[in-house]
Amino acid sequence: MADRHHITVTVNGTPYEATVESRLLLADFLRDHLGYVGVHVGCEHGVCGACTVFLDGQTVRSCLLFAVQADGCQIMTVEGLARDSNLHPLQEAFREKQAIQCGFCTPGMLLRAYELLQQNPHPTRDEIREAIAGNLCRCTGYQFIVEAIQAAAERLAVTSR
Repeated sequence: MADRHHITVTVNGTPYEATVESRLLLADFLRDHLGYVGVHVGCEHGVCGACTVFLDGQTVRSCLLFAVQADGCQIMTVEGLARDSNLHPLQEAFREKQAIQCGFCTPGMLLRAYELLQQNPHPTRDEIREAIAGNLCRCTGYQFIVEAIQAAAERLAVTSR
């Protein structure tokens, strides 16, 4: 098995080519090699969800994948939510509802919420809680995060009409 691999990925719409070591984690590649510092590395066991990214349209824990496994994939990090210097409605709602606190879990929470709202634009509070259950927050007790996701869902429903 080769120790280094040439890979091509597209991150937030920007194509990249790199030669990576076999054991380089996707989280470390995104954060340390490409500069997407919104990818947080928490537990490194896939438990906390801080490293959540979109890989070909689905959320994944980037600390559980090797960079070489993402070869040819489309990746979206939390930095990809904002458009033209405008925050995504989820980001605005998190800010307005004070759902950020220390901010360490925020990128993973935002991407998981983004996936939820793509699949279910009108989630109930219970559905929101179930969707984010795999992402750990040590600050907010989840109440403000749930309120922010619900506010964003309402805002997105109005703008999609």
